[in-house]
Amino acid sequence: MTDKSNDTPKAEGPAAAGQGASAAGRPVTSPFDSPTTQMRKTDPKDVPRTDEDLGLDPGDEVPGASAASTGRSGGDDYGYATIPPASAASADTVRLQRRNREARRGTLDLGLFVLRLVVGYTFIYHGLQKLTGWFHGPGLDGTKTMMESGGWDYPSLSTALVIAGELGGGILLVIGLATPLAAGAVLATILNAWMWKQGMVPGFQYNAGTPTGVELDSVLAGAALAIILTGPGRWSFDRTRGWATRPAYGSFVVVVLAIAAAVLTFWFLHGGNPLTGIGPFN
Repeated sequence: MTDKSNDTPKAEGPAAAGQGASAAGRPVTSPFDSPTTQMRKTDPKDVPRTDEDLGLDPGDEVPGASAASTGRSGGDDYGYATIPPASAASADTVRLQRRNREARRGTLDLGLFVLRLVVGYTFIYHGLQKLTGWFHGPGLDGTKTMMESGGWDYPSLSTALVIAGELGGGILLVIGLATPLAAGAVLATILNAWMWKQGMVPGFQYNAGTPTGVELDSVLAGAALAIILTGPGRWSFDRTRGWATRPAYGSFVVVVLAIAAAVLTFWFLHGGNPLTGIGPFN
């Protein structure tokens, strides 16, 4: 009887390795199956921690990186590529960001719209009274007579100016078109009326209960001034204009021009001191 050899033929290749691993009682694993597990089984001492362990030379450059791309100079710096700095924002981008931040205006535009309606319709009402005689007004001829008896040197020109300021400026205020000019026109017109009434009787004439009281004129002048300084808002035909939501130094220019126009018009067409009896003006 022939004795069989205890030596079994060894298998060659990957299959043999797998069989050998299974025979040892360990499952067949691969670094691609569970790299985290493989890293845990690695001795911490074997993990590379320095450039020398990785086989890197601090003087070597990364392919494709240069001093111009990295912004570094000198032989001691690493040649790693860096993220280029962000370019400066353009003026259009800054404006767009501001508009996005200003998107929530609450009820501001609605309030400005109501203010324009009240002031604009008030001037339209008085302008139609003088031009057409509606609403128990004097009409065109009656307005000329009123201006002449009130001391205006050129009643026809004075009548045309006051009607244009009240009616034209009031309509433009209501629709919100060319708002700075419209508000400036009604401001100059109401300032002329204020100076006219104030100069009739010595003393400060503010009480609305008297024919020469300037209380209503003062309120309308303040409202027109507020519209110039705040802009018409987005509920207007000027909504795409800068002065609609962000009025700046141009508003002060309009205010100065309106006051100057009122003073010069009163001095040229009427004359006299409109501040008679107020403080030092006697």
